[in-house]
Amino acid sequence: MKTFTIGVIFGDGVGREVVPPAVRVLEQVARRHDVTFAFQDFDWGVDHFRRWGRMMPAGALELLRPCDAILLGAVGHPDVPDHTTLNGLLLPIRRAFDLYANVRPAYLFRGVKSPLAGRRAGEIDLVVVRENTEGEYAPVGGFVYQHQPEEIAVQTSVFTRRGIERIVRFAFDLAARRGKKRRVTSVTKSNAQGYSMTLWDRTFREVASQYPGIETESLLVDAAAMNFVRRPQTFDVVVGSNLFADILSDLSAIIVGSMGLAPSANLDPSRRYPSLFEPVHGSAPDIAGKGIVNPLATILAAAMMLEHLEMAGAARDVEDAVAAVLAERKVRTPDLGGASRTEEVADAVLEKLA
Repeated sequence: MKTFTIGVIFGDGVGREVVPPAVRVLEQVARRHDVTFAFQDFDWGVDHFRRWGRMMPAGALELLRPCDAILLGAVGHPDVPDHTTLNGLLLPIRRAFDLYANVRPAYLFRGVKSPLAGRRAGEIDLVVVRENTEGEYAPVGGFVYQHQPEEIAVQTSVFTRRGIERIVRFAFDLAARRGKKRRVTSVTKSNAQGYSMTLWDRTFREVASQYPGIETESLLVDAAAMNFVRRPQTFDVVVGSNLFADILSDLSAIIVGSMGLAPSANLDPSRRYPSLFEPVHGSAPDIAGKGIVNPLATILAAAMMLEHLEMAGAARDVEDAVAAVLAERKVRTPDLGGASRTEEVADAVLEKLA
């Protein structure tokens, strides 16, 4: 029997409420597929920061490195600036383990109503692929005359041909595997950002020429945002920079019903390092501790983890269980118009798996 070691970081806010249901799901599906999971809990986040002045200890990355995968709940708290929490935990993991492919699927499940009028189940089925290690989130810049009236802030975006080419190639390979619309849409703002985004456009065209069976589209980010609302059914795989794809993936989550249904994977496709899986919704401090957060995004992120661990059958079992719960419309959290509690939704998924 194979054993996978999973690093578990509960993090902050609702992260502590959504990770335990996902762990229960993984434990149950493991019994059906003749594997075991060895979970290693890491109590890192804002509480650790308050105690030690760091979001995670100095040797954190070495503790995570032997894991087969990482499951993360959420990072952030209103009492600590977002740039401190993000740069203290999530971004260092992404960069150190070269998790350059951030994959965020958005699917309109049966039983879930889109805020867009007239959209049917399955009609919206897209994946946003986000470059995850450079671009607008590169840690390059600084302050001059800090905290003085004439203060200056410099924030530099970093785009490399290598970084662009590998994420674009990942997007095309994903479109080929999905085998649905077989279409890749590139999102830039090259009419205003004449260096970084034109490099992206050129590289996209060069990679696209190597995939003659895949249809392509290039959109400016403002047009892409408009078309996510106007014609979401036309999108298949959407690839963009760290900033643009981050924003568009939140929009894609909302048009399929809720941020509570949005999973994500931070992947090292070469498998040199452990990949990280998390919900998109963040720590949601406004509802933390109330027991009403939707656990399905994290459960679906666990399904993405199973697929990455080459357990496609187990991943489908989890996805099918989530789809069945949503289709019944009996148990759902407030974000989906219901009154169920987090544990009720988790129990319903576990019942379907059983």
